[in-house]
Amino acid sequence: MIRRRQLLMSLAALLVKPGRAFAQQGSRVRRVGLLSAGDASYSDELPKGMQALGYEVGKDYVVELRSADGRYERLPALAADLVQRNMDVIVGMGTPAIAAAKRATRSMPIVMAVVGDPVATGFVKSLARPGGNITGLSLATTDTSSKWLELARTIAPGSKVGVLADPNQATGQWHLRNIQSAAQRLGVRISVADAPTAADVEGALAALAKERVAAVIMLPSSMFFINAGPIAEAAVRHRIALIATTRDNVARGALLSYGQDYGAFVRRAAIYVDKIFKGAKPGDLPVEQPLIFELVVNKATARRLELTLPKELLLRADRVIE
Repeated sequence: MIRRRQLLMSLAALLVKPGRAFAQQGSRVRRVGLLSAGDASYSDELPKGMQALGYEVGKDYVVELRSADGRYERLPALAADLVQRNMDVIVGMGTPAIAAAKRATRSMPIVMAVVGDPVATGFVKSLARPGGNITGLSLATTDTSSKWLELARTIAPGSKVGVLADPNQATGQWHLRNIQSAAQRLGVRISVADAPTAADVEGALAALAKERVAAVIMLPSSMFFINAGPIAEAAVRHRIALIATTRDNVARGALLSYGQDYGAFVRRAAIYVDKIFKGAKPGDLPVEQPLIFELVVNKATARRLELTLPKELLLRADRVIE
């Protein structure tokens, strides 16, 4: 009877803590490479996701962080270093990071934590059947592109809409094409300004301001994210309402954002890491597209711009920064 009770207690422990159960069966500490195209803003989210699955960092696995800080030219060497160190899996944050990891290895498992359209970029064959050594989560949806355009028209009706683009960022270029298509259907005039480096942003915003653009959509870019604060300040100086893709940009001064929580994506990437630890092949794991969006508004920035926001916009907001 005692043996039976002990057996049931052991089975219960396996069900409650799958990660710890795995660690007890394995004989070595797993190695996870975390490769970021931007800074390390979300690097602590992966351990949170792993902890929720029962894994203990330092005991069951270790994380080796490599961050390019927006300098994409550093990514090939950073990715190669992780491959040489024989990671069990590489988690990529940002399209350039995943592209660098893909070039560095065709066999080591790669999990996409933050990426736009993985099919268009050639990372996977399809969402349902990725094939190869890459899988994970995708932010891609054309609805966000058209939503940014709608928000720009709400803030500045009748005005030409500006777009700030990083030509080095494939995801941003994908969104740009969607915006251009939507603008053509709606008869909306748009003006695009490229900023391949942080030093180019001021000039790009100045050029848009000269065209009397009142609202600018800032497309996804690791470089833009790292420099979110200075870019938001530059936008205010040029009397431009800046529309961003994530709430972190709004917290740093952009007028508003509509998009997904990148941190939540990195946490959820832990589910894929767990499955790969347990023997699953990346090519057999379908890519997820969680569709949870949030609208965040910065009223303080609106006051600096002397802009009166429509009441319906504030009512629709999931969060308002006073």
